[in-house]
Amino acid sequence: MEAMSGATMRAISFISRRVGLRAGLSSLLCVIVMFGAANAHELRPSVMDVEVTSDQVTITLDAVLEPFLAGIDQSAVFDTNDAPQAVLHDTLRASPPTDFTEDVHNEWDQIKQGFAVSSDGRVIDLNIVDISVADQPDLELPRDSKLVLQGDLPKGDAPVVVGWGPEYGSLIVRQGEGDEEYSVLLSNGDQSAPLPRSEVASESTGQTFARYIVSGFDHIIPKGLDHILFVLGLFFFSLKWRPLLTQVTAFTVAHTVTLALATLGIVSLPGSVVEPLIAISIVYVAVENILYGGPDAKIGIRRTALVFGFGLLHGLGFASVLEEFGLGSTLITALIAFNIGVELGQLAVIAAAYILLAVPFGRKPWFRSVVAIPVSVFIAIVGAWWAFERIFL
Repeated sequence: MEAMSGATMRAISFISRRVGLRAGLSSLLCVIVMFGAANAHELRPSVMDVEVTSDQVTITLDAVLEPFLAGIDQSAVFDTNDAPQAVLHDTLRASPPTDFTEDVHNEWDQIKQGFAVSSDGRVIDLNIVDISVADQPDLELPRDSKLVLQGDLPKGDAPVVVGWGPEYGSLIVRQGEGDEEYSVLLSNGDQSAPLPRSEVASESTGQTFARYIVSGFDHIIPKGLDHILFVLGLFFFSLKWRPLLTQVTAFTVAHTVTLALATLGIVSLPGSVVEPLIAISIVYVAVENILYGGPDAKIGIRRTALVFGFGLLHGLGFASVLEEFGLGSTLITALIAFNIGVELGQLAVIAAAYILLAVPFGRKPWFRSVVAIPVSVFIAIVGAWWAFERIFL
């Protein structure tokens, strides 16, 4: 048997100290969780602000630290409820801030092994300067923590490179402020550009463009299950290209508009309003597929207008992702590239559905009754659960 990882050993240690056996979830709930229904526990990027002086690096990390302590591999799951350490994670979330702060200090020597901060080829030893843990009035919501770290740099003027292992999830690294800010989204264990001492790093326009295309695509596949279900809802209305093209065009134009307006700060709606409405939009298009869809279905002004309106909502949802990145001077480049990535993700969903379902089965007389309607019912049920959860839970 292979040796246990440090994360596994930490999980066992915490469980032995704090957690008893709990009953398993029902089969239905397991299915719902498999399809991402527990939105409140979705993982999100951490934000690392970096200040580099001639002899020291200071890192201010804004993150949800419970997955780190629980040993959850954030590259393998998108929701903490899907992780084997879900019980431990929720126990940590329920612990008082003073106890949680002590846990972070106790486990820091293990946690910092996943950080990749170096200068001139030498790993920088990071020490905790301060921890601030938010109170937790609602255990269904992530608890934000702020961790201030410092490390001494080797002599010389070699820049600093920062990042961490893929198991810690996505990371937004920022240096500087305003138009002089360097900001980058890292994933899969990537590292930042070299951060010079007492200056601000830079990244080429091509590098920024490519990075945010990948980020936009990633926000649809695999992370954007709600957007995937909406696009599939458009697909199952009719397999003819004209209705599909009309809907996708209306949706694309709409979410492009609000993505730009929201990212530029011109339009803003809270997530507590946008996210339930996105879920309701999924239900609506699925129900319309059941009632009015089919081989001879036509796209009228009403359906096109509704899809356009729903696209406006989805654009606000996409914008919430970009707002977390702190784009600074890269805003326009990142906005265009992210939108291209989103469109490529949506086209990939439609292409996959068309190849797997429409080509082999689309002309069968039973396609609507056996495939389109049952899948639309499933989409409507998932969307209804999300709407209920986002409003009431």
